[in-house]
Amino acid sequence: MSKDPARCQGPDLIKEGIAFDCGIHLSRDFITSEMRCHDPGGFELCPHHEWSRDGHDKLTNIGFPTWGVRDKWSGKWLGLSVVPNNRLKDAIAYFYLSTIESVGGMPLQMTTDCGSETTQVFGLANALREEFTPQYSTETLPPHCFLHSVKNIVIERGWLRFHLQWGANAKIWWEAGEGIYNSTDQKHYKLGQWLWSTFIQCKLNHLRERLNNHPTRFDAAKKLPSGVSPNIAIALANEYGGKICLLPVDLAVICRLKESIGGEDLIQFVSTEFANHAESVFGTLGIDKITSDNIWHIFTKMLPLLYQ
Repeated sequence: MSKDPARCQGPDLIKEGIAFDCGIHLSRDFITSEMRCHDPGGFELCPHHEWSRDGHDKLTNIGFPTWGVRDKWSGKWLGLSVVPNNRLKDAIAYFYLSTIESVGGMPLQMTTDCGSETTQVFGLANALREEFTPQYSTETLPPHCFLHSVKNIVIERGWLRFHLQWGANAKIWWEAGEGIYNSTDQKHYKLGQWLWSTFIQCKLNHLRERLNNHPTRFDAAKKLPSGVSPNIAIALANEYGGKICLLPVDLAVICRLKESIGGEDLIQFVSTEFANHAESVFGTLGIDKITSDNIWHIFTKMLPLLYQ
């Protein structure tokens, strides 16, 4: 098939000897009409039909960008993580594979923005569906769809809630360390990376759990579930007019792919050796958990103990 460069939504990807061509972009309207022809009334009634993925940069200026993925039908957060670099394509591919592994399958379609860091996800989505569920046509339903950020609505709305409910405060807590933390001192920097990434991930886990268990406002005009939490909507999908569309994959293959692109080191802020040492030192402080109120106190307590 010939390729029209003007309509191509992502560069070619060559990975492990396999060439993935982005091909001709099919419009969302075309895909919608074709799917409705094959399954009238069933469109948009499918958990795991579409996952929406994006990075969030509001905390990048303090060194802790985030990454997330949501299920379009239910609004459930399937992944929400702090990462060293949310523009690194190997790291984004690792998180994509990790989400598949944790959920237990892959969606019919993945949507991302048009950033170059998503090209490896594009290639993986196409290769995995071709390998494990070749019965689905890539022409009527592409495994991956590139969207402009303003149209990747599900994840963008999620980031707004994230920022309003928690993200804005993180900068204030960080700035409270002025006069304590020196980013040019490598000892300060390494401890800050471990301590703050640990703290932020803990907060993200709590936020994700809260949002996934919180019932949304009921809207009678909304086709997708409302008045129910995302977790309940997926757990009782049939009762809310849905059907699970998660595609089966060999999780052993997913695990090997994760290791082949770099493994867990891709998402670590510090070395495993330093993280283990820091965890051990933190355990001697007698403090139950890291909070916004005690994080800089913990920093000053740990610093001399780490390097004694």
